[in-house]
Amino acid sequence: MRLIRVQNFLAMHRQIIQQVESQIQIFAVCDDATTRYCILSHRWIEGQEVNYEQMKDLATSDSVYEILNWQGYQKILKACSVADGLFEYLWVDTCCIDKRSSSELSEAINSMFRWYKNSSRCYTYLHDTSDFPTDPNLANFPDSNGWPQWFSRGWTLQELIAPNDLQFFSKDWKEIGNKRSRATELKRITGVPVRVLTDGLSSYAPSFAEVMSWAAERRTTLVEDEAYSLIGLLSINMPMLYGEGKKAFQRLQLEFMRVTNDQSVFAWRATKVGSTKGEESTDGGNIQEMGWTSGVLPDSPVAFKGCHDIIQMAPREFYRSLSISWESDAQALAEGGDCEALPPFTVTNLGIRIPLPLRPYYGCPSVFRVALACRRKSNLTPLTIDLAAFGPIHYRYSGADGPIQPFSQNQRLRLAYQDETPRGITFKL
Repeated sequence: MRLIRVQNFLAMHRQIIQQVESQIQIFAVCDDATTRYCILSHRWIEGQEVNYEQMKDLATSDSVYEILNWQGYQKILKACSVADGLFEYLWVDTCCIDKRSSSELSEAINSMFRWYKNSSRCYTYLHDTSDFPTDPNLANFPDSNGWPQWFSRGWTLQELIAPNDLQFFSKDWKEIGNKRSRATELKRITGVPVRVLTDGLSSYAPSFAEVMSWAAERRTTLVEDEAYSLIGLLSINMPMLYGEGKKAFQRLQLEFMRVTNDQSVFAWRATKVGSTKGEESTDGGNIQEMGWTSGVLPDSPVAFKGCHDIIQMAPREFYRSLSISWESDAQALAEGGDCEALPPFTVTNLGIRIPLPLRPYYGCPSVFRVALACRRKSNLTPLTIDLAAFGPIHYRYSGADGPIQPFSQNQRLRLAYQDETPRGITFKL
């Protein structure tokens, strides 16, 4: 990773102010696993940030004195001043990545969670507040749910969770708390559990749906970054394809399926006809709205809003609980009668192949109630979704409200993940 040499940067700044020619090299390439460094987390300000090329050539730039007044430069200067005497190196995302290189940008995005996690300290700068927020204030922060903007951005979720030592600073660079001392307030603001904030992500093992719920109300400037900002939280890697739009979030889910059998990836909620974006629902069960069909994967984390209490179920727990609620033999619900393991996903260009326990609806054998190996923390019963079959392909379906047949079975399904669904079709039950 490319790092700023803290003392070299401060020395270069003094020479520029004194109008002394400077040839100081401020960047160094280091190994994040063996180097002690601090890192900056902040809210980007449009048109005010200093990129790598500008910083590298700053001393000889015709715009040097203009750049020195940019908010982005002042953030780096203040961060280096705080770090001076404590850390030799500082990493800042605006100027330590050469974004002209697509390969360097992709490597940085795939490494970013690790870089924040391996940092010795993270300085988190809240540019729009003098104090740490304890209550929402819509008058001061109307565009970020009443909280400082840093809490509403997609990238800052991993920057909050990954570092072990995180300190908050006000707009005047006054220290206003750290992640552990502010854990209770942070849970209220972000939805991230106190245990994750104090002990780290690995100590908690959240479900996919819960992680997505933390990101559901966050925003990114580029739509693809809704997905790219989450890859570290899911411990996956994927190439960056800016320009793919909403398909990035679909790819994120497919990559996640290749390394896990967490079925909460299907437990998102949607209430709008024909939509896979998902909107908040007030109940905890199935959504019974007008009939709509879609692929089984949503196109945004917002579909998981309200999924903060969804947890995975161990295989034996899942089949035992489902056998009670469905009044069926547990072995009949498991593939091959094996209640000791959950089946893996198989992702192909024709869909997602997975065996799932299901029950058909009366009067419409093409619509099924399907059980997932996940549940709400307050309810021992597995969550369910409805699927509709069009030929060999199954789609997410809403609107089924008829009686369900009592005959349970485990069936290998092919789930559509691309939202190329037949439109205007509603099943009458």
